[in-house]
Amino acid sequence: MIHEITNPENAAPLFGNWEETLIWSCLQGVMGRVYGNHPIHPDTAMATLGDFSFFAGRPDREFASYRPAGGTPDLRILVPRDTAWRDLILDIYGARARLASRYAIRKEPHVFHRAGLEQAFSSLPKGYTLCRIEESLYHKCLAEDWSRDLVSQFPTYDAYQRLGLGVVALSTQDGSIVSGASSYSRYRGGIEIEVDTRSDCRRRGLAYACAARLILECLDRGLYPSWDAQNLYSVALAEKLGYHFSHAYEAVEVLHKLFVPIASA
Repeated sequence: MIHEITNPENAAPLFGNWEETLIWSCLQGVMGRVYGNHPIHPDTAMATLGDFSFFAGRPDREFASYRPAGGTPDLRILVPRDTAWRDLILDIYGARARLASRYAIRKEPHVFHRAGLEQAFSSLPKGYTLCRIEESLYHKCLAEDWSRDLVSQFPTYDAYQRLGLGVVALSTQDGSIVSGASSYSRYRGGIEIEVDTRSDCRRRGLAYACAARLILECLDRGLYPSWDAQNLYSVALAEKLGYHFSHAYEAVEVLHKLFVPIASA
């Protein structure tokens, strides 16, 4: 039986020293939810926030099949603690699942150099301006598919104002949002960074400038700007900002429809 654990610390030993801030958010009761097979003494647990679910403890088919409310309707990212969880998830979802590599970035509080970050956000190309995400921009981010994840884990602007932090680049020509760096989630002591750029505005240095400004905003508030990379482009951007690569890890991406096979050449 699946229980939502009202005291998430009851599940903390199952996750051990797993350095994922989304898990920390859940275990600290800041954001997200924790589920277990017993409300006080679980030996199977799942921490879920947004599109992500993390599985720890004894592999269990019911948990691997469970779809919590919220997140993107079409896509879930399931992160197994070990190969037993991975194999179980792949077996359950079959052709709706694919194994993907993600890239952990080291959490090094004293790695950032203010002068370099200030130079980075000052390199914003002409025709754009940087703005903090306030109420009107929060709603503008939600209105576009590409920018929604900049704020979507905060159900209201009040929640974002209380827990979130973000910066967007605006076109000075029409005021549209073209890029942004924001908090995907919040935990005690920091945020998990989400960076997105509109498809027609990529490779212009916009994400670089936005992320640099956000990191400085975090440092000014005593928050750690954690970074987890979806792909090698994200790794390269992180390293340009001063982060260091840690390791690759496996996740299972699950669609609620079949993946379309890529035809071979």
